[in-house]
Amino acid sequence: MRHVAPTIATAPGNLTDDVLDRLATEPDAVALLRRVDGAWQDVTLRSFHQEVTEVAKGLVAAGVQPGDRVALLSKTRYEWTLLDYAIWWAGAVTVPVYESSSAAQIAWILADSGAVAAVVETSEHADRVAEARSEAPDLSHVWVLDDAAVQALRDEGSDVTDDDLEKRRSSLGPDSLATLIYTSGTTGRPKGCQLTHGNFRSEIAGALERLPELFGRDDASTLLFLPLAHVFARIIQVGAIRSGARLGHTADIKDLVTHLGEFQPTFVLAVPRVFEKVFNTASTKAYADGKGRIFDRAVQTAISYSRAIDIGGPGLLLRSRHAVFDRLVYGKLRDALGGHAEWAISGGAPLGERLAHFYRGIGVTVLEGYGLTETTAALCVNTPEHQRIGTVGRPFPGTEVEVASDGELRFRGPQVFTGYWHNPEASSEALDADGWFATGDLGDVDDDGYVRITGRKKEILVTAGGKNVAPAVLEDRVRAHPYVSQCLVVGDGKPFVAALVTIDTEAWAGSLDDPALEAAVQSAIDDANSQVSQAESIRKFVILPDDWTEANGYLTPSFKVKRNAVLRDFHDTVEALFVR
Repeated sequence: MRHVAPTIATAPGNLTDDVLDRLATEPDAVALLRRVDGAWQDVTLRSFHQEVTEVAKGLVAAGVQPGDRVALLSKTRYEWTLLDYAIWWAGAVTVPVYESSSAAQIAWILADSGAVAAVVETSEHADRVAEARSEAPDLSHVWVLDDAAVQALRDEGSDVTDDDLEKRRSSLGPDSLATLIYTSGTTGRPKGCQLTHGNFRSEIAGALERLPELFGRDDASTLLFLPLAHVFARIIQVGAIRSGARLGHTADIKDLVTHLGEFQPTFVLAVPRVFEKVFNTASTKAYADGKGRIFDRAVQTAISYSRAIDIGGPGLLLRSRHAVFDRLVYGKLRDALGGHAEWAISGGAPLGERLAHFYRGIGVTVLEGYGLTETTAALCVNTPEHQRIGTVGRPFPGTEVEVASDGELRFRGPQVFTGYWHNPEASSEALDADGWFATGDLGDVDDDGYVRITGRKKEILVTAGGKNVAPAVLEDRVRAHPYVSQCLVVGDGKPFVAALVTIDTEAWAGSLDDPALEAAVQSAIDDANSQVSQAESIRKFVILPDDWTEANGYLTPSFKVKRNAVLRDFHDTVEALFVR
C-alpha cells in the first residue's frame, strides 16, 4: 500500500535566504530572545543579520573555504543558532557535536568529517578536542564561546568585504550540503547524514503548511531546550527563523520550569521523556501532599475528556467534572510548560496513547510526529485539525510512504537525505535507486493515510516458542509509571519475555529493596501486559541498582536506550532471569 501527500515545490536558494527575505520587510522584528544576566533580551532581525555576517567574515578570514566542514560543540544557546547561520553564510557546512560527547567520539566525528575548524562552548570542551586533535589532521582552528569566540571572529573578519561574503552565500543552492549530522546511534560508530539546504527548505515548507497554528500566529514563540545537535531541535530553529516565531534557548534543565514561566512559549517541543517527567513529578508531589486520590481522579477525567472529543464530545457531567479539575489541577500542570503553551510537538520515540490523551485533556495538545536524522526530522505529523492519537499522523506534502512485505516502513520525499558521508555501502543499504529510504521501523498505514509505528525491525524479539514480540509496546507502557525511569524487554530465543527496570530516584526516595517498590513496578508490568497476548507478556523482571544515563553510556543524547550496550554489560543479569 502506498500513500502520497500533495507536493509543495521547494524554492530555489538556501537557508540564509530566510533571513534576507524577512530582513527586507521587517528588519526591526524581534527574531530571538537571549538570556543575559538572568533576563531575556530582544534580538531584532537586523541585529541578528549583522552579527551573523560579521562572524561569517571571521570564518572566511580564518581560511574556511566553501564546502569546508566546521564542527559546532555546545549546549543549546543563542550562539549555537548564530554560528549555524554564520557557517552557512560563509558557504561552509555545519557539523554538530553533542556537548556530552567523549574525546573518542569527538575524534571520530572530526576525523570522518574532515572538519577544518571547530567552535566549542567551554575550555573543558576545548580540552576534549585537543585530545582528539592527533586523529583530526585537517583541524586548524578552535574557538571557545566562553572565551569570547564570537567577538574574536567579528574582529578577525573586519577586512573581508560584503561582496566577498555575498559571493559565498549566494553560491549555495538547494543541492548544496548544509550539514553533516552524525547519528547518535544505539549500535556501532555514528554515520554522517548528508542533509542539503533543499532538504531543510522542503521540510520547513511542509511544517509551515501543516502546522500554521504553531508557526503562523502573530505571537508565536518557542523556547528550545533540547540539544541543537539533534535534527529535531534544529528544524524548529530553522522554522522559527523563516516564519517569524520568536526563538529562545536554554540548556538549564534544572531551572527549566522557571525559564518556561519567564519566556511563556506558545508551543514547545520535547521528547516523550520530558512529558513523562512533568506528569510523574506532578503525581509524586500530589501523593506527598496527601492529594494522590484527587490527582488520579483528575488524570482519569482528563483522559476521558480527551477520548470523548473523538466520539462526539464530552457530556455535561464530564464537562462539569473537567471544569473543577481545571481549576484545581490542570492549570498548575500547564504552568509547568510556561502557562501559555497550547500545543506541543513530540518526537524521537513513541509517546503512548495514555499520555497523549492526558495532555490533550488538560489543554496542551501534544502533536506526535515521526522522522529520523536521515529525513531532516519529520516525515509525518498529527496536526491540530487532523489528529489521530496512537498514530504519528499523515505524511508531509510530497512525501510517499509504503509498507514493505516484511512490515518495514519506507518513505520517499524531498526531505530524505542524500546518503551517508564517505559510506557508500551504508548509503545503498538505506536508499534504493528510486530514492526510497528504509527506516528500520515497523508499522502500518490506515485507509486515511495515518501512520502507526509498531516497533524497530532489528529489535523484534523471537521467543523460543517462535513468538514475535515488539518490545516498544511493553517498554513504553512500563516506563509511564511514575517510579520507573527506563525499561528494557528481553527474551530473544528464551522461553518467555522478561524485563530490566531502572528507577527514577527523584520520584522514589526509598530503598530499591522495598516490597512496596516491587509491587508498584509489578503493577506497571501488569498494565503493560494488558496490551498484549499472554505469549508476549512480561513474566519476570529485575530492578537494577542504578539508572541508565548518557553519562554511563547506556542512553544516547536523545534518550534512547543503547540496547546492545545494556545486553552486553548486563548479560549475567539477563541470563539469571531465565534460570529455573
